[in-house]
Amino acid sequence: MAWVLFIGFIGLVLVRVPITMAIGASVLASLLVAGYADDLYIMPQQVMEGIDNPALLAVPFFIMAGNLMNVVGLTDKIFTFAAALVGHMRAGLAQVNVVASMIFAGVSGAAVADCAGLGTVEIKAMRERGYPVDFSAAITVASSCVGPIIPPSIPLVIYAFISNTSVARLFLGGIVPGLLIGASLMIFNRILAIRYDFPREPRAPLRAVLRSAVDGVAALVAPGIILGAIIFGYTTATEAGVLACAYALLLGVIYRSITWRNLWETLSETMYITAVIMIIIGYSTVMGWLLAIEQIPQALAGIVLLATSNKYVFLALLIIFLLLIGTVVEGIPAMIILVPMLLPLIDQFGIDRVHFGLIITFGLLIGIATPPMGIGLYIMVEVAKVSFERVTIAVLPFLIPLIITLILITYIPALTLWLPNLVMGPE
Repeated sequence: MAWVLFIGFIGLVLVRVPITMAIGASVLASLLVAGYADDLYIMPQQVMEGIDNPALLAVPFFIMAGNLMNVVGLTDKIFTFAAALVGHMRAGLAQVNVVASMIFAGVSGAAVADCAGLGTVEIKAMRERGYPVDFSAAITVASSCVGPIIPPSIPLVIYAFISNTSVARLFLGGIVPGLLIGASLMIFNRILAIRYDFPREPRAPLRAVLRSAVDGVAALVAPGIILGAIIFGYTTATEAGVLACAYALLLGVIYRSITWRNLWETLSETMYITAVIMIIIGYSTVMGWLLAIEQIPQALAGIVLLATSNKYVFLALLIIFLLLIGTVVEGIPAMIILVPMLLPLIDQFGIDRVHFGLIITFGLLIGIATPPMGIGLYIMVEVAKVSFERVTIAVLPFLIPLIITLILITYIPALTLWLPNLVMGPE
Protein backbone atom coordinates (compact mmCIF):
# COMPACT_ATOMS: atom_id res chain seq x y z
CA MET A 1 0.00 0.00 0.00
CA ALA A 2 2.79 2.43 0.92
CA TRP A 3 4.45 2.14 -2.49
CA VAL A 4 1.14 3.00 -4.22
CA LEU A 5 0.77 6.02 -1.96
CA PHE A 6 4.24 7.52 -2.44
CA ILE A 7 5.07 6.47 -5.99
CA GLY A 8 1.59 7.51 -7.13
CA PHE A 9 1.85 10.89 -5.40
CA ILE A 10 5.37 11.76 -6.62
CA GLY A 11 4.57 10.49 -10.12
CA LEU A 12 1.49 12.70 -10.37
CA VAL A 13 3.42 15.72 -9.05
CA LEU A 14 6.18 15.21 -11.62
CA VAL A 15 3.66 15.29 -14.48
CA ARG A 16 2.34 18.60 -13.09
CA VAL A 17 -0.95 17.37 -11.62
CA PRO A 18 -2.02 19.95 -8.98
CA ILE A 19 -0.91 19.01 -5.46
CA THR A 20 -4.49 18.76 -4.16
CA MET A 21 -5.49 16.33 -6.90
CA ALA A 22 -2.22 14.36 -6.62
CA ILE A 23 -2.71 13.74 -2.90
CA GLY A 24 -6.41 12.90 -3.30
CA ALA A 25 -5.83 10.47 -6.19
CA SER A 26 -2.91 8.69 -4.51
CA VAL A 27 -4.86 8.34 -1.24
CA LEU A 28 -7.91 6.97 -3.08
CA ALA A 29 -5.75 4.46 -4.99
CA SER A 30 -4.10 3.39 -1.71
CA LEU A 31 -7.47 2.83 -0.04
CA LEU A 32 -8.55 0.61 -2.94
CA VAL A 33 -5.29 -1.39 -2.89
CA ALA A 34 -5.48 -1.76 0.90
CA GLY A 35 -8.92 -3.37 0.61
CA TYR A 36 -11.17 -0.49 1.65
CA ALA A 37 -13.20 -0.42 -1.58
CA ASP A 38 -16.43 -0.99 0.39
CA ASP A 39 -15.53 1.55 3.07
CA LEU A 40 -14.67 4.66 1.07
CA TYR A 41 -16.79 6.76 3.45
CA ILE A 42 -13.59 6.73 5.53
CA MET A 43 -12.07 9.27 3.16
CA PRO A 44 -14.53 12.17 3.61
CA GLN A 45 -14.82 11.28 7.29
CA GLN A 46 -11.06 11.64 7.82
CA VAL A 47 -10.88 14.77 5.66
CA MET A 48 -13.48 16.52 7.82
CA GLU A 49 -11.81 15.31 11.01
CA GLY A 50 -8.46 16.66 9.80
CA ILE A 51 -9.64 20.20 9.13
CA ASP A 52 -12.12 20.47 12.01
CA ASN A 53 -9.59 21.96 14.42
CA PRO A 54 -9.70 25.48 15.94
CA ALA A 55 -5.88 25.72 15.81
CA LEU A 56 -6.04 25.85 12.01
CA LEU A 57 -8.01 29.13 12.14
CA ALA A 58 -4.66 30.89 12.53
CA VAL A 59 -3.71 29.95 8.96
CA PRO A 60 -6.25 32.08 7.01
CA PHE A 61 -5.76 35.05 9.31
CA PHE A 62 -1.97 35.10 8.88
CA ILE A 63 -2.39 34.67 5.11
CA MET A 64 -4.83 37.57 5.04
CA ALA A 65 -2.55 39.73 7.21
CA GLY A 66 0.33 39.22 4.78
CA ASN A 67 -1.86 40.03 1.79
CA LEU A 68 -3.20 43.17 3.48
CA MET A 69 0.33 44.35 4.30
CA ASN A 70 1.14 44.10 0.60
CA VAL A 71 -2.00 46.03 -0.34
CA VAL A 72 -1.41 48.93 2.06
CA GLY A 73 1.98 49.64 0.45
CA LEU A 74 4.39 48.52 3.15
CA THR A 75 6.70 46.92 0.56
CA ASP A 76 7.87 50.30 -0.77
CA LYS A 77 8.43 51.63 2.76
CA ILE A 78 10.38 48.52 3.77
CA PHE A 79 12.58 48.73 0.68
CA THR A 80 13.28 52.45 1.26
CA PHE A 81 14.27 51.82 4.88
CA ALA A 82 16.53 48.89 3.95
CA ALA A 83 18.17 50.98 1.22
CA ALA A 84 18.91 53.77 3.71
CA LEU A 85 20.48 51.25 6.11
CA VAL A 86 22.70 49.12 3.86
CA GLY A 87 22.49 50.55 0.33
CA HIS A 88 26.02 52.01 0.61
CA MET A 89 27.65 48.57 1.08
CA ARG A 90 29.37 46.69 -1.72
CA ALA A 91 26.67 45.07 -3.89
CA GLY A 92 24.40 47.61 -2.20
CA LEU A 93 21.01 46.77 -3.69
CA ALA A 94 21.68 43.04 -3.33
CA GLN A 95 22.22 43.67 0.39
CA VAL A 96 19.08 45.82 0.46
CA ASN A 97 17.23 42.89 -1.11
CA VAL A 98 18.22 40.61 1.79
CA VAL A 99 17.54 43.14 4.58
CA ALA A 100 14.15 44.05 3.09
CA SER A 101 13.21 40.35 3.01
CA MET A 102 14.19 39.97 6.67
CA ILE A 103 11.97 42.91 7.63
CA PHE A 104 9.10 41.77 5.41
CA ALA A 105 9.38 38.26 6.93
CA GLY A 106 8.09 39.73 10.17
CA VAL A 107 4.99 40.91 8.32
CA SER A 108 4.00 38.25 5.78
CA GLY A 109 5.19 34.84 7.05
CA ALA A 110 5.30 33.44 3.50
CA ALA A 111 8.09 33.18 0.92
CA VAL A 112 5.69 33.51 -2.00
CA ALA A 113 4.42 36.87 -0.70
CA ASP A 114 8.04 38.06 -0.48
CA CYS A 115 8.82 36.98 -4.05
CA ALA A 116 5.69 38.47 -5.57
CA GLY A 117 5.37 41.57 -3.36
CA LEU A 118 8.88 42.80 -2.58
CA GLY A 119 10.28 41.15 -5.72
CA THR A 120 8.52 43.60 -8.01
CA VAL A 121 10.05 46.61 -6.21
CA GLU A 122 13.50 45.05 -5.78
CA ILE A 123 14.00 43.83 -9.34
CA LYS A 124 12.83 47.14 -10.82
CA ALA A 125 15.33 49.06 -8.67
CA MET A 126 18.21 46.64 -9.37
CA ARG A 127 17.54 46.62 -13.10
CA GLU A 128 17.57 50.44 -13.21
CA ARG A 129 20.96 50.49 -11.45
CA GLY A 130 22.51 48.07 -13.95
CA TYR A 131 22.39 44.75 -12.07
CA PRO A 132 22.02 41.69 -14.34
CA VAL A 133 18.36 40.69 -14.36
CA ASP A 134 19.09 37.00 -13.73
CA PHE A 135 21.25 37.89 -10.69
CA SER A 136 18.51 40.18 -9.39
CA ALA A 137 15.92 37.42 -9.73
CA ALA A 138 18.23 34.86 -8.08
CA ILE A 139 18.97 36.92 -4.96
CA THR A 140 15.26 37.75 -4.66
CA VAL A 141 14.33 34.05 -4.62
CA ALA A 142 17.15 33.16 -2.22
CA SER A 143 16.35 35.97 0.23
CA SER A 144 12.66 35.04 0.24
CA CYS A 145 13.61 31.82 2.04
CA VAL A 146 13.84 33.82 5.24
CA GLY A 147 10.10 34.64 5.08
CA PRO A 148 8.65 31.57 6.82
CA ILE A 149 11.54 31.36 9.35
CA ILE A 150 11.34 34.76 11.04
CA PRO A 151 7.93 34.92 12.79
CA PRO A 152 5.08 35.02 12.10
CA SER A 153 5.24 31.93 9.91
CA ILE A 154 2.43 30.01 8.22
CA PRO A 155 4.47 26.76 7.85
CA LEU A 156 5.45 26.86 11.54
CA VAL A 157 1.79 27.26 12.57
CA ILE A 158 0.92 24.19 10.49
CA TYR A 159 3.87 22.25 11.91
CA ALA A 160 2.78 23.18 15.46
CA PHE A 161 -0.69 21.76 14.71
CA ILE A 162 0.68 18.49 13.26
CA SER A 163 3.34 17.90 15.91
CA ASN A 164 1.48 19.27 18.95
CA THR A 165 4.25 21.82 19.57
CA SER A 166 4.02 25.31 21.08
CA VAL A 167 3.57 28.02 18.44
CA ALA A 168 5.23 30.58 20.73
CA ARG A 169 8.36 28.42 21.14
CA LEU A 170 8.53 27.79 17.39
CA PHE A 171 8.19 31.51 16.62
CA LEU A 172 10.93 32.38 19.11
CA GLY A 173 13.04 29.53 17.76
CA GLY A 174 12.89 30.98 14.25
CA ILE A 175 14.38 34.39 15.08
CA VAL A 176 18.08 33.47 15.38
CA PRO A 177 18.04 31.05 12.40
CA GLY A 178 16.26 33.72 10.33
CA LEU A 179 18.92 36.31 11.16
CA LEU A 180 21.61 33.73 10.39
CA ILE A 181 20.10 33.04 6.94
CA GLY A 182 20.09 36.76 6.18
CA ALA A 183 23.68 37.19 7.40
CA SER A 184 24.91 34.26 5.30
CA LEU A 185 23.36 35.73 2.14
CA MET A 186 24.84 39.16 2.87
CA ILE A 187 28.30 37.64 3.36
CA PHE A 188 27.90 35.74 0.08
CA ASN A 189 26.86 38.98 -1.69
CA ARG A 190 30.01 40.63 -0.34
CA ILE A 191 32.15 37.78 -1.70
CA LEU A 192 30.49 38.08 -5.11
CA ALA A 193 31.12 41.83 -5.07
CA ILE A 194 34.87 41.13 -5.02
CA ARG A 195 34.57 39.35 -8.36
CA TYR A 196 31.85 41.42 -10.03
CA ASP A 197 31.76 45.19 -10.32
CA PHE A 198 28.33 45.80 -8.81
CA PRO A 199 27.13 49.41 -8.50
CA ARG A 200 27.43 51.14 -5.12
CA GLU A 201 24.90 53.55 -3.70
CA PRO A 202 25.85 56.75 -1.86
CA ARG A 203 25.67 56.55 1.92
CA ALA A 204 22.34 57.90 3.17
CA PRO A 205 22.65 60.78 5.65
CA LEU A 206 21.45 60.10 9.19
CA ARG A 207 18.39 62.30 8.65
CA ALA A 208 17.31 60.17 5.66
CA VAL A 209 17.80 56.97 7.67
CA LEU A 210 15.69 58.31 10.53
CA ARG A 211 13.01 59.57 8.13
CA SER A 212 12.75 56.20 6.39
CA ALA A 213 12.71 54.45 9.79
CA VAL A 214 9.79 56.61 10.93
CA ASP A 215 8.02 55.99 7.63
CA GLY A 216 8.59 52.24 7.88
CA VAL A 217 8.01 51.94 11.62
CA ALA A 218 4.60 50.37 10.97
CA ALA A 219 6.29 47.39 9.33
CA LEU A 220 8.89 47.13 12.12
CA VAL A 221 6.23 47.18 14.85
CA ALA A 222 4.00 44.48 13.29
CA PRO A 223 6.07 41.39 14.22
CA GLY A 224 6.59 42.72 17.75
CA ILE A 225 2.85 43.09 18.27
CA ILE A 226 2.10 39.60 16.92
CA LEU A 227 4.94 37.78 18.68
CA GLY A 228 4.57 39.66 21.95
CA ALA A 229 0.83 38.95 22.13
CA ILE A 230 1.43 35.21 21.74
CA ILE A 231 4.49 34.88 24.00
CA PHE A 232 3.08 36.85 26.92
CA GLY A 233 -0.22 34.98 26.79
CA TYR A 234 -2.48 37.84 25.72
CA THR A 235 -3.69 35.95 22.66
CA THR A 236 -3.62 32.53 21.06
CA ALA A 237 -1.98 32.12 17.63
CA THR A 238 -5.42 32.46 16.01
CA GLU A 239 -6.24 35.63 17.93
CA ALA A 240 -2.81 37.02 17.03
CA GLY A 241 -3.69 36.44 13.37
CA VAL A 242 -6.92 38.42 13.86
CA LEU A 243 -4.90 41.15 15.59
CA ALA A 244 -2.47 41.24 12.64
CA CYS A 245 -5.38 41.63 10.19
CA ALA A 246 -6.91 44.44 12.28
CA TYR A 247 -3.52 46.18 12.43
CA ALA A 248 -3.09 45.89 8.65
CA LEU A 249 -6.59 47.30 8.06
CA LEU A 250 -5.83 50.20 10.44
CA LEU A 251 -2.67 50.97 8.45
CA GLY A 252 -4.69 50.87 5.25
CA VAL A 253 -7.06 53.49 6.65
CA ILE A 254 -4.19 55.67 7.96
CA TYR A 255 -2.27 55.51 4.66
CA ARG A 256 -5.53 55.78 2.67
CA SER A 257 -4.34 52.91 0.49
CA ILE A 258 -7.13 50.41 1.16
CA THR A 259 -10.10 50.37 -1.21
CA TRP A 260 -13.15 48.15 -1.50
CA ARG A 261 -11.68 46.66 -4.67
CA ASN A 262 -8.30 45.66 -3.26
CA LEU A 263 -9.95 44.52 -0.03
CA TRP A 264 -12.16 42.19 -2.06
CA GLU A 265 -9.12 40.93 -4.01
CA THR A 266 -7.30 40.29 -0.73
CA LEU A 267 -10.25 38.35 0.69
CA SER A 268 -10.59 36.32 -2.54
CA GLU A 269 -6.89 35.42 -2.63
CA THR A 270 -6.91 34.53 1.07
CA MET A 271 -9.93 32.24 0.63
CA TYR A 272 -8.35 30.56 -2.39
CA ILE A 273 -4.99 29.88 -0.67
CA THR A 274 -6.72 28.75 2.54
CA ALA A 275 -8.99 26.37 0.60
CA VAL A 276 -5.97 24.78 -1.12
CA ILE A 277 -4.12 24.35 2.20
CA MET A 278 -7.18 22.89 3.93
CA ILE A 279 -7.78 20.40 1.10
CA ILE A 280 -4.15 19.31 1.39
CA ILE A 281 -4.46 18.96 5.18
CA GLY A 282 -7.72 17.01 4.82
CA TYR A 283 -6.33 14.52 2.29
CA SER A 284 -3.11 14.25 4.27
CA THR A 285 -5.13 13.26 7.34
CA VAL A 286 -6.45 10.27 5.37
CA MET A 287 -2.88 9.54 4.31
CA GLY A 288 -1.73 9.69 7.94
CA TRP A 289 -4.54 7.35 8.98
CA LEU A 290 -3.51 4.85 6.31
CA LEU A 291 0.15 5.06 7.34
CA ALA A 292 -0.81 4.50 10.99
CA ILE A 293 -2.99 1.47 10.11
CA GLU A 294 -0.15 -0.05 8.10
CA GLN A 295 2.41 0.95 10.82
CA ILE A 296 4.63 2.63 8.22
CA PRO A 297 6.22 5.14 10.68
CA GLN A 298 7.27 2.29 12.97
CA ALA A 299 8.63 0.29 10.03
CA LEU A 300 10.55 3.35 8.80
CA ALA A 301 11.98 3.92 12.28
CA GLY A 302 13.10 0.29 12.40
CA ILE A 303 14.81 0.53 9.01
CA VAL A 304 16.63 3.76 9.89
CA LEU A 305 17.74 2.45 13.27
CA LEU A 306 19.10 -0.66 11.60
CA ALA A 307 21.04 1.52 9.16
CA THR A 308 22.43 3.82 11.86
CA SER A 309 22.02 4.49 15.54
CA ASN A 310 24.17 7.61 15.35
CA LYS A 311 22.16 10.80 15.78
CA TYR A 312 24.54 12.90 13.67
CA VAL A 313 24.54 10.46 10.76
CA PHE A 314 20.74 10.46 10.91
CA LEU A 315 20.69 14.27 10.79
CA ALA A 316 22.96 14.23 7.72
CA LEU A 317 20.61 11.76 6.00
CA LEU A 318 17.65 13.93 7.03
CA ILE A 319 19.19 17.04 5.42
CA ILE A 320 19.82 15.20 2.14
CA PHE A 321 16.31 13.72 2.19
CA LEU A 322 14.61 17.08 2.81
CA LEU A 323 16.60 18.83 0.07
CA LEU A 324 15.70 16.11 -2.43
CA ILE A 325 12.00 16.09 -1.47
CA GLY A 326 11.90 19.87 -1.68
CA THR A 327 12.89 19.75 -5.36
CA VAL A 328 9.71 17.88 -6.31
CA VAL A 329 7.10 18.69 -3.64
CA GLU A 330 6.11 22.09 -2.24
CA GLY A 331 6.97 22.78 1.39
CA ILE A 332 3.60 22.68 3.15
CA PRO A 333 2.28 19.51 1.44
CA ALA A 334 5.63 17.78 2.01
CA MET A 335 5.62 18.81 5.68
CA ILE A 336 2.08 17.58 6.24
CA ILE A 337 2.99 14.21 4.75
CA LEU A 338 6.44 13.78 6.31
CA VAL A 339 6.06 15.09 9.88
CA PRO A 340 3.77 12.26 11.14
CA MET A 341 6.17 9.72 9.62
CA LEU A 342 9.36 11.28 11.00
CA LEU A 343 8.20 12.21 14.52
CA PRO A 344 8.75 8.69 15.95
CA LEU A 345 12.34 8.82 14.65
CA ILE A 346 12.85 12.34 15.98
CA ASP A 347 11.68 11.26 19.42
CA GLN A 348 13.78 8.08 19.23
CA PHE A 349 16.96 10.09 18.61
CA GLY A 350 16.08 12.63 21.30
CA ILE A 351 15.80 15.60 18.95
CA ASP A 352 13.75 18.50 20.32
CA ARG A 353 10.52 18.98 18.33
CA VAL A 354 11.01 22.77 18.13
CA HIS A 355 14.50 22.19 16.71
CA PHE A 356 13.14 19.65 14.21
CA GLY A 357 10.39 22.09 13.21
CA LEU A 358 12.96 24.65 12.07
CA ILE A 359 15.06 21.97 10.33
CA ILE A 360 12.18 20.57 8.27
CA THR A 361 10.68 24.01 7.53
CA PHE A 362 13.95 25.46 6.23
CA GLY A 363 15.09 22.24 4.56
CA LEU A 364 11.90 22.04 2.48
CA LEU A 365 11.82 25.81 1.99
CA ILE A 366 15.07 25.74 0.00
CA GLY A 367 13.02 23.83 -2.57
CA ILE A 368 11.37 27.08 -3.74
CA ALA A 369 14.73 27.94 -5.31
CA THR A 370 15.46 24.53 -6.85
CA PRO A 371 14.12 23.04 -10.08
CA PRO A 372 11.92 21.43 -11.24
CA MET A 373 9.18 22.44 -8.75
CA GLY A 374 10.71 25.63 -7.32
CA ILE A 375 7.71 27.94 -7.16
CA GLY A 376 9.95 30.94 -6.47
CA LEU A 377 11.68 30.40 -9.82
CA TYR A 378 8.36 30.45 -11.68
CA ILE A 379 7.31 33.64 -9.89
CA MET A 380 10.59 35.28 -10.93
CA VAL A 381 9.99 34.26 -14.55
CA GLU A 382 6.83 36.39 -14.45
CA VAL A 383 8.10 39.24 -12.27
CA ALA A 384 11.54 39.69 -13.86
CA LYS A 385 10.55 38.61 -17.39
CA VAL A 386 13.56 36.29 -17.57
CA SER A 387 13.71 32.69 -18.82
CA PHE A 388 13.37 29.81 -16.37
CA GLU A 389 16.76 28.44 -17.44
CA ARG A 390 18.59 31.73 -16.76
CA VAL A 391 17.13 32.26 -13.30
CA THR A 392 17.74 28.60 -12.39
CA ILE A 393 21.43 28.80 -13.33
CA ALA A 394 21.80 32.15 -11.53
CA VAL A 395 20.24 30.88 -8.29
CA LEU A 396 22.46 27.78 -7.95
CA PRO A 397 25.41 29.61 -6.27
CA PHE A 398 23.01 31.04 -3.66
CA LEU A 399 22.16 27.51 -2.56
CA ILE A 400 25.65 27.33 -1.01
CA PRO A 401 25.01 29.81 1.85
CA LEU A 402 21.49 28.46 2.33
CA ILE A 403 22.66 24.84 2.69
CA ILE A 404 25.58 25.84 4.94
CA THR A 405 23.10 27.67 7.19
CA LEU A 406 20.80 24.62 7.21
CA ILE A 407 23.73 22.47 8.36
CA LEU A 408 24.57 24.94 11.15
CA ILE A 409 20.94 25.08 12.31
CA THR A 410 20.76 21.27 12.25
CA TYR A 411 23.96 20.54 14.14
CA ILE A 412 23.88 23.44 16.62
CA PRO A 413 20.50 23.13 18.38
CA ALA A 414 21.29 26.14 20.58
CA LEU A 415 20.79 28.42 17.56
CA THR A 416 17.12 27.42 17.62
CA LEU A 417 16.52 26.60 21.29
CA TRP A 418 18.47 29.32 23.10
CA LEU A 419 15.88 32.09 22.73
CA PRO A 420 12.76 29.98 23.53
CA ASN A 421 14.51 28.58 26.61
CA LEU A 422 15.62 32.06 27.67
CA VAL A 423 12.18 33.66 27.35
CA MET A 424 9.88 30.76 28.26
CA GLY A 425 12.22 28.49 30.23
CA PRO A 426 13.38 24.99 29.23
CA GLU A 427 10.70 22.40 28.55
